[in-house]
Parts: sequence; structure tokens; C-alpha cells
Amino acid sequence: MPLHPFFQMMMESFAAAGRPALSDGTPEQSRALVAAGRAALGPGAEVGSINDLSIPTRSGAIPARLVLPKTAPIGLVVYLHGGGWVIGELDDYEVLARHLATLSGCAVLLPDYRLAPEHKFPAGLEDCEDALLFAAEKASELCSANVPLVVAGDSAGANLGTVAARRLRGRVDLALQALLYPVTDCDVDRPSYLAHGEGLPLTRKDMLWFFDHYARRVQHGHSDISPLRAPDLSGLPPALIVTAEYDVLRDEGKAYADRLAEAGVPVTHRCAAGLPHGFARLHNHVAAVDAEIRTVAAAIAAACNRARA
Repeated sequence: MPLHPFFQMMMESFAAAGRPALSDGTPEQSRALVAAGRAALGPGAEVGSINDLSIPTRSGAIPARLVLPKTAPIGLVVYLHGGGWVIGELDDYEVLARHLATLSGCAVLLPDYRLAPEHKFPAGLEDCEDALLFAAEKASELCSANVPLVVAGDSAGANLGTVAARRLRGRVDLALQALLYPVTDCDVDRPSYLAHGEGLPLTRKDMLWFFDHYARRVQHGHSDISPLRAPDLSGLPPALIVTAEYDVLRDEGKAYADRLAEAGVPVTHRCAAGLPHGFARLHNHVAAVDAEIRTVAAAIAAACNRARA
């Protein structure tokens, strides 16, 4: 179907205003560009509480934010934010975290993992692994009950989540991995890259910029950066993978879902029709986006309820 009118108008307004692409500036400039749009996301849902805390990691403590729903949590979601391993702050994702907590009935933990290029691969990945280990150990303290654990994330955060889940296979019990338009490969010549590589929120040029900031080019095909290339995906947690029709990452997300299914992992794949990369944080503005987030939240709640049964 055609690109949703909201996003069509958004891209036209960006072009008219001369808004630079994420990859046109330095990482600091791109972070400032994303932060400047934070207020436009709209209000966050009313929740039980929001607490800042620290997560110990092998390289020192990192900040985190815990969003608790109004009711007793039925699960704990470790949500890893997107931003190409380069961009993203806790404040950029609190509105989405509030929405997920409210809809799913779960607590949502947002780790502020280290970003590239200041901290190259595997620094951010190690932080995310350690955040999952922390959540698994402290779930009963964070949620006042022993609840199931879910890893979720979008884009590069979804990449970090599924790679961390594989690296922690057998050590951390996850009820679900909920992956929104994940980065799963470094091949930038797939059909979706060629079809949607320009004029949309995420371009082919942006992805090359993100990859080069995150790791040396010789590392891009490593399975801890391109999880589609991992030789063994068996034994991973059940997965929900949501791709976007107008996204350079669409094809690799579908390919990853297929690989998981071939490895015997229960997987559900949805392609969000008419939506581009990065849609999740705009749930306050677009009914179709809100519907996708509600589907993700329902899948998280269902997985937690199954694990609790």
C-alpha cells in the first residue's frame, strides 16, 4: 500500500525545511537532531512510577530507567532503544516505554547502553548482555515479584537484543524477544535497500554511516553484528518480528524470521503496511502505529502469562 500520509507529509516537510539526514553530520549533531524532536512525540501515558537506577556491567555502571505500570507487573521487559548504535537517550524512549508498560502490564527497563563511535563494538552489546543478566537476577526486586523476562527493542536495539539473547542462550530464560524492524545483516544491496534507500526516515547512506561508526568494516559480517549470519539459531526464545513496508531493513528482518523458524524457534512475523522505519515512537500521532504497538504489547503480555502459568 502507499506510504502512510502522515509520513509522506513528514518527509515533505523535512525536505522543505532542509532538514539534514542523520548521516549528514557528526554523531553529536545527529543526537541533537533527534533530541530536538522529542517534544513532538506527545505525552506519555500515566504510569505507576518511573525510577532512575544504575546497572552494574563488566565495564562499570550504566544508567537505566524503570517504568512500572499502575498494576502489579506481570513481566519485566528490557527494552533496548534504536539509533544505529550511535544515537538514542533514555528521554527519547520514555514515552514509548510508558505506552508499552501500560498496554502490556509489564515493567519496562531502559538501559542507557554505551554508544559508538566513542564506544565501538562490542561495548554496547556487552552492556546489553549485562543488563539482561541484571534484570534476570533482580526481577523480583524490581517488580516486587518473580516475573518472566522479555527482551525487546527497535532497529539497532533489536539487533543488540537478539544477539545478546543468543550469546546468553542457556544462561538467561527469556519468554519472548520482540524485535521491531531489526538490523540483522550488513548487506546493503538487498531489494528493500534498493527500493527504499532514499527519501525516507532511514536511508542506505545512513545505514552505512551507522555501521562504520559502530565497527570496523572487516567486522560488519560478524554474527554478533549481522545475526542473520550466525551458524546456529536454535534454542533461542520465541520471537515476534515486526518489519516495515517502507524500510531498507525489511528484507533482512523477514530473512531473520525465516532463519529462526528453520531453526525450530517459534516466530511470528508481521510487516507493517504503509509504514517506514522508526515508526514506533509516533504512536501518539498515527493510529496504524498505535495498532502495531498494541499488537507487540499483547504478544508480550501473552508470553509472560504463558511463562507464569
